Amino acid sequence: MENTAPNEKAVRIAKIKTLQERGIDPYPAAFHVTHQSKAVKENFEAFEKDKTALTIAGRIMLMRVMGKASFATVKDASGNIQLYVTRDNLGEETYDVFKKLVDIGDIVGATGEAFKTRTGEISIIVKSFTLLTKAISPLPEKFHGLTDTETRYRQRYIDLIMNDDVRQSFVLRSRIVKHIRDLLGTRGFVEVETPMMQVIPGGAKARPFVTHHNALNMDMYLRIAPELYLKRLIVGGMERVFELNRNFRNEGVSTKHNPEFTMMEVYQAYADCGDMMELTESIFGSICDTFIGSRKVPYQETELDFTAPWKRIPMAQAVKDHTGLDFYAMNNEQAAAEAKKLGIEVKGTPDKFVIMTLVFEEKVEAHLIQPTFITDFPQVVSPLAKRKKDNPELVDRFELFIYGREMGNAFSELNDPIDQRARFEEQVKERAGGDEEAMFMDEDFVNALEHGMPPAGGLGIGIDRLIMLFINSGSIRDTILFPHMRA
Repeated sequence: MENTAPNEKAVRIAKIKTLQERGIDPYPAAFHVTHQSKAVKENFEAFEKDKTALTIAGRIMLMRVMGKASFATVKDASGNIQLYVTRDNLGEETYDVFKKLVDIGDIVGATGEAFKTRTGEISIIVKSFTLLTKAISPLPEKFHGLTDTETRYRQRYIDLIMNDDVRQSFVLRSRIVKHIRDLLGTRGFVEVETPMMQVIPGGAKARPFVTHHNALNMDMYLRIAPELYLKRLIVGGMERVFELNRNFRNEGVSTKHNPEFTMMEVYQAYADCGDMMELTESIFGSICDTFIGSRKVPYQETELDFTAPWKRIPMAQAVKDHTGLDFYAMNNEQAAAEAKKLGIEVKGTPDKFVIMTLVFEEKVEAHLIQPTFITDFPQVVSPLAKRKKDNPELVDRFELFIYGREMGNAFSELNDPIDQRARFEEQVKERAGGDEEAMFMDEDFVNALEHGMPPAGGLGIGIDRLIMLFINSGSIRDTILFPHMRA
């Protein structure tokens, strides 16, 4: 940020006192705006011809103060426009306020008419002027702006003021999220809200945040996923539901992870994993068509091709392709030994399919650049998914990978209450053995399944990571207005 004189704040505070002594409120309550800068530019000819009275408001980003006439560039939500401010139009007293008591960073309102300067710049010749907010702290120097990444994330308000592309990225995020909601609505899905504070955290393997409810005198958990509640709604007869909201996982902070993140989860009765693949391809394809105009999207140093159908590769095959290891041909001890050769730490001698999953995460994920469905996950790492008919050691599940990142997860949902109880019991054993991410037993969810849940497909997509692709960012923090930062 700009190195400003240590007394600049004091100078601006003194100007506030001067304004008040002149009877001018430096923080008035409201101001009626009739036009934004973009509309003035787009309709300039009509506004100029009709001498339309235009009232705008925004933040002063540039000032060129002269004797009897001055210029100021004002930025609003739609862009920026130049103001032409003269003593003849405002009068001696108001023009003196503008010259001496207004600074870059102040928020102002102005009414006037559209015209073009001698250099051809569309501007507003100001007939009346109002100071709306006196800024005490100066903005960064305009030629260097706010470029320090740490400061940008910690002081997002300055980042948004100084960097138009950042503001546009978050506008695009909002539009994409609305588009997803609308698309699901056209397919008959109902948006619902489920608890964010839960007595039993479930729906994923993750470490939860713990809080305490004073009135009930009980610990509760910020949700790691809404899955088990959404499936309760499927039991209740709501055949197509989705939730697009926040999850919380007590994990590390990185360019790919934020402890608080946005997830879309969808559940559809009488569907399966294949239907969720089609839905996933449709969501991404529709975003491409609407916001990019092509199924081929430039991202970082490559081009991502979202043309359906995408690759479908069983996990064991993907591991074999990248490491040469065939885990189907090994026992548990052999699998552990092979993982060790790859530099992957394996504690004890767990199931070979657990080891295969670790090898996949460490040695394969990063190579999956184009949109790819990894299928046929081991049952032992998928406690909520339905087993495959032809191989009960595997489940009907996929994870979506794009540019080496997991983007989504889907199953044919397990609706057998006896099998589900047994898997929860296995998770409880793992938790007792020290796995803090293992699931809890959820008796009420099992009770819901005992009342009968129809066959269903479920899908979760990480919205923050999805947005990364469409704003061409390598960091999840660029998609979250206020990302978590180290103290």
